[in-house]
Amino acid sequence: MSQSPLPFDQLPFHNSFVDELRGEETVDLQPRQVPGYCYSPVRPTPVADPRLLAWSGALAEVLGVARPPERGPAVAALAGNLVTPTMKPFAARYGGHQFGSWAGQLGDGRAMSLGELTAPDGRRWEVQLKGAGPTPYSRRADGRAVLRSSLREFLCSEAMHALGVPTTRALSLVSTGDTVVRDMFYSGNPLPEPGAIVARVAPTFVRFGNFQLLAATGETDNLRALADYVIRHHHPELGEPDAAAYLRWFEEISRRTADMVAHWMTVGFVHGVMNTDNMSILGLTIDYGPYGWLEPYDPTWTPNTTDFSQHRYAFGQQPQVALWNLAQLGRALLPLVPEGVAALNQVLQEYPARYTATYHQLLRRKLGLPTTHPDDAALFDSLPPALTTSEADMTLFFRRLSHLPPALLATPETQETLFGELLAAACYAPAPGPVHETLLAWLRRYAHRLRQEPAAGEALRAGMLAANPKYVLRNYLAQQAIEAAEANDLGPLNQLMEVLQTPYDEHPAHEPLAARRPDWAENKPGSATLSCSS
Repeated sequence: MSQSPLPFDQLPFHNSFVDELRGEETVDLQPRQVPGYCYSPVRPTPVADPRLLAWSGALAEVLGVARPPERGPAVAALAGNLVTPTMKPFAARYGGHQFGSWAGQLGDGRAMSLGELTAPDGRRWEVQLKGAGPTPYSRRADGRAVLRSSLREFLCSEAMHALGVPTTRALSLVSTGDTVVRDMFYSGNPLPEPGAIVARVAPTFVRFGNFQLLAATGETDNLRALADYVIRHHHPELGEPDAAAYLRWFEEISRRTADMVAHWMTVGFVHGVMNTDNMSILGLTIDYGPYGWLEPYDPTWTPNTTDFSQHRYAFGQQPQVALWNLAQLGRALLPLVPEGVAALNQVLQEYPARYTATYHQLLRRKLGLPTTHPDDAALFDSLPPALTTSEADMTLFFRRLSHLPPALLATPETQETLFGELLAAACYAPAPGPVHETLLAWLRRYAHRLRQEPAAGEALRAGMLAANPKYVLRNYLAQQAIEAAEANDLGPLNQLMEVLQTPYDEHPAHEPLAARRPDWAENKPGSATLSCSS
């Protein structure tokens, strides 16, 4: 008999991170260095008027949590105003490389983990409040978050999960009734904005930076304890932690990271700030800040204004940056691996092959090519340059391509007309025109390859539609939902949430949400580019 969902404030929490690892003994929220510990106990700072704005019913069902009313004890707990007896809130201590430079201690400056819930299926999930007030790791900040960044993180977490991308999740979005002062583009114009708190959910929020800081400060006992904790709780298949298990674990981290980035690259997602402190030890997309989707296709594009001088985290750089980040993690784990640099480097050398294999596997599904052919790698590798020259909208291009196999196989003489219609609908460069010759040539090669598939056109079409989303969280759509929510209109937010839960469905009533970016959104703040500011 299934258990009835419980209100959030009545759920029993477990506290393995706090109970099994070394942390400070008393609550002290003053910003400071915290040497010798994995975490600090904290208390959320109450807010004026917590109100539920959005809720993930899909995640709530997994967790066995009942949807709360707009206000009440459950929402108070989701805002940090109520700490139940089984919660032991903590902020994790970690460091990291930010834009390639070592930043020293960072830590959970505006996030607090409440503990872990046990879902009806037995899995445990850590719940974290982002924007719940200051912690010892807040440095000069207030530990709060604004509605715009919170709404974007809530929506994107759940949208990425629906796309099949490894990700952290989000349970709720709560407004605080307080204002938060932020300078959105660091332009010297700070403004008060409505505050909000997201309840983030993941098996763990441990990241590369947790291990990096412990290694950098010579805390080998804490380093080993944290590694043992992650292996025992999240990789029991590796056996009891020892030198061999640490190496196998690093191999698993590398594989998961390669798979995650391959998913990003095949949906056109740009994380925007791949610092090592933003890299999940479980290979999950974490910390949704200045992200974006390609529109148009451009490997050099980054949505992050803070990165405009380097383009370190541009779309096309993501696979290599992930490898660089893994190398920094490997250095941190050296004290645990007797084989040393050679063994860890061998793992890193296997990363490119794993990434390419996953990328090609996902791309094969997107292109409707279930069988293999010797020339497939060349076909796959020549697609990004072709998309770039035509300024193709990646989401629109693949979705519209998904509909073509029946006609391409049944009436090949119509292919040029079909390709022309595809380019006109999916590209920002005007069609027809000579700029499209590269992509047209690629489409002709693709059509020839498609005809070598034994499956029927309709079957190929169905498979491609299941692999190519019609809807993604374009930044301008998120910005529209933000502006409406700031005006107390939750309609656009709820509409986006509904559609993004099933992004591969047609949703004919919501067709405008699948349109390419309008001209007005190209340079509007929040609709194309963002900053690291919350």
